[in-house]
Amino acid sequence: MTMQPPPAHETPADEAEGRAIQDRLRGLVVLDEPGPAPGTGLVTGVDVAYDDEKDVVVAAAVVLDAETLETVDEATAVGTITFPYVPGLLAFREIPTVLEALESLTVDPGLVICDGYGLAHPRRFGLASHLGVLTGLPVIGVGKNPFTFSYEAPGPRRGDFSPLLDGDEVVGRALRTQENTNPIFVSVGHRIGLDNACAHTLRLARRFRQPESTRRADALCRQTLREATA
Repeated sequence: MTMQPPPAHETPADEAEGRAIQDRLRGLVVLDEPGPAPGTGLVTGVDVAYDDEKDVVVAAAVVLDAETLETVDEATAVGTITFPYVPGLLAFREIPTVLEALESLTVDPGLVICDGYGLAHPRRFGLASHLGVLTGLPVIGVGKNPFTFSYEAPGPRRGDFSPLLDGDEVVGRALRTQENTNPIFVSVGHRIGLDNACAHTLRLARRFRQPESTRRADALCRQTLREATA
């Protein structure tokens, strides 16, 4: 079977075109692969920070050894905001700079973890799915809030979870990564299953609510934004 090259990024002219692009690319999301085993290979956290007054967007990619959580590589990119803030279309603001940061890495990113959503999206095509389709990489979305979806609180112990629901449809999980903290919200992006996505997230959130990959990418992009706008 010949693998088709990933599609190129498209910047829409308006909201309607953005939704049409998402609807078209959604059919390329791969949902029948389990993904890499937790604790193996490399995992890369990506995050974005903005200065809307100056139209600056910064992306950071931090690569960790999945077993030891040691930082293996990191890269940043600074860009110009080219699409307005529209809920459900945030990927179009972020992806060009995220792609540039990923392309600047000196190692293969392995599994990518976004501070955002994959299938947990109104059109089932959030940042994690969009980025996966454009790169061909396995991607997980890990969000800090449930977006527009509903859930019942998971049990109090680390590893407890409950389904994240759109009506009766499961679009992700509310996952408790630490006791006495709010859950985080895990959804499949591309080329990984939900059980595996949650297992990776738990391994990466050993001490804090957020995965270590996200914490390091967040710190790096905030530092880079301060430098870029000083």
